Amino acid sequence: MNTLRTAFLVLGIMVLGGCTAFTSFSEVDALNEAQAVGSPFTQALAGEYRTFANSELKDMFDYPDALHFARKGLAAAGGEVVLPEPIADWNLDEQHIAELGAARGRLILAYDMGARETMPEVAARAQAKFDCWIEGQEENWSDSGNMGCKNEFMDAMNQLEANAPPVAPAAPAPVADAGPFGVDAGAPMVAENAMYLVFFNWDSTELTAGALNVLDAVAQEVAKNPPQSVNVVGHADKSGPRDYNQRLAFKRANAVREALIQRGIDPAMLAVDAKGEDEPLVPTPDGVREPANRRANISFN
Repeated sequence: MNTLRTAFLVLGIMVLGGCTAFTSFSEVDALNEAQAVGSPFTQALAGEYRTFANSELKDMFDYPDALHFARKGLAAAGGEVVLPEPIADWNLDEQHIAELGAARGRLILAYDMGARETMPEVAARAQAKFDCWIEGQEENWSDSGNMGCKNEFMDAMNQLEANAPPVAPAAPAPVADAGPFGVDAGAPMVAENAMYLVFFNWDSTELTAGALNVLDAVAQEVAKNPPQSVNVVGHADKSGPRDYNQRLAFKRANAVREALIQRGIDPAMLAVDAKGEDEPLVPTPDGVREPANRRANISFN
């Protein structure tokens, strides 16, 4: 935790508790007894922070952080939506700032796409494990010693991204016997009905486990309702030179194309394009690393 914030918290506890400092933890006790209310997400998040705060207190003897995360748990138990830890609140080196910033961006994007509502328990676990990861990283855990929370966060994110709904424009007005997008459920899929997103790590063309799950879903949809063509458009964020980002976006689109061919899609159906750093999903200034913009869009004609 930020050193200045920690110092004030410790001083406050000592002043209030005198010689009994660190012998009474009302926030942790209150969280243990709290009956969570609110949405399924906030209730699940309260439970995750309860486990984390107790571990920090009883196993790690990290009193300031135990109180900090107990307070987040109490807010969640009261029905408030609390966010993952801000990167700027923690003392991290540049490498870990970049890695954790990208991870937090993935989580916030998943929230924006409805993960809190569709998979509340997994979304809550992802947030708690992110907070555990960043807290441990500040304490200079080795990469091998800090793998537990990081790996659990990544596993949860892969589940959220694999089950994210297709990104689509607003659905047309419902009609009789219409499917979930307002069209005949048995009709061939067209571009207006679905778009799948595959996300990449910074400066990478490697397909993550979550990306591969999305491509499995694309292949299943194509097999069920064959379109005329499958369009793959690569994108990059604005953290590098424009010409480099154009090439990187094209490589990402081709990586998706090859993976779809491996899943049985006819190469003749596949059309590949790249937009580089143009048409970002999240507008940013030049030079900014934005996880949501490192992607490939897959649509159908």
